[in-house]
Amino acid sequence: MTSKGPEEEHPSVTLFRQYLRIRTVQPKPDYGAAVAFFEERARQLGLGCQKVEVAPGYVVTVLTWPGTNPALSSILLNSHTDVVPVFKEHWSHDPFEAFKDSEGIANPTDAFTVFYSERSPWWVRVTSTGRPGHGSLFIEDTAAEKLHKVVSSILAFREKEWQRLQSNPHLKEGAVTSVNLTKLEGGVAYNVVPATMSASFDFRVAPDMDFKAFEEQLQSWCQAAGEGVTLEFAQKWMHPQVTPTDDSNPWWAAFSRVCKDMNLSLEPEIMPAATDSRYIRAVGVPALGFSPLNRTPVLLHDHDERLHEAVFLRGVDIYTRLLPALASVPALPSES
Repeated sequence: MTSKGPEEEHPSVTLFRQYLRIRTVQPKPDYGAAVAFFEERARQLGLGCQKVEVAPGYVVTVLTWPGTNPALSSILLNSHTDVVPVFKEHWSHDPFEAFKDSEGIANPTDAFTVFYSERSPWWVRVTSTGRPGHGSLFIEDTAAEKLHKVVSSILAFREKEWQRLQSNPHLKEGAVTSVNLTKLEGGVAYNVVPATMSASFDFRVAPDMDFKAFEEQLQSWCQAAGEGVTLEFAQKWMHPQVTPTDDSNPWWAAFSRVCKDMNLSLEPEIMPAATDSRYIRAVGVPALGFSPLNRTPVLLHDHDERLHEAVFLRGVDIYTRLLPALASVPALPSES
């Protein structure tokens, strides 16, 4: 973000700087300070405010104001500043029965990226057991040999998906399945052949993948490597959902109409990573991942992640137009 003197700085920029100073990063995020920040802003603006725990370790701040759009009662903000317009007829029993505008990713072009689905994280650990012995011997049926076969099969699949992405200019990264070898474990000394070795992988499975068939494929690669090769899941999301991006979805209709009125070019995509939106979509709530950040390099979690002041202020204007429009969407028949 560009720097200006205190007398020149926009109040929204000053407020944003204050929030960024709060340490909400892992492994020891200070979520209490983030919630306190929102509570203090609510007090200054004369808004009602309360904390709600919607899942173990997941706390949101609810800001409520009367006398504005009668459909809109509250906005939920979590520590990542996800924005959730909440309709008062839903608040009494389910704070998430509404459109959810969750986190997105910057776009380096003039366009704005909006995510209507996302890949499913599968964290897989493959463990191989074999004959141990002294490092000077040609030992057969070792854990390393069998693990190598599985790793080779998975990386060959990775290369195939990469080539599919590279050969089709119409495909975005979220439309294919990615995998990376992230961890290797095993062994106790240079001259000891270990009895057990393991490899861990981070799969991001595309939503149109046949999940059952793909899991069977993983199992078959392990079986083909030999006896004593097994896999376990540290994480396996099995509920991919797609938010419609046509007029059948009133939330999309309202969202896209505002963007059109503001001359914003949208690029609908599948989120390549994983966000909280997957939990929202899984219970039937249409969710769009959107951050109003264009002309900004994608530096997600990088050491020099940055945002130009003009882009930030433009984003404030965009949300100012979006939120009332989304709040004005009438409840669906199924919701009433």
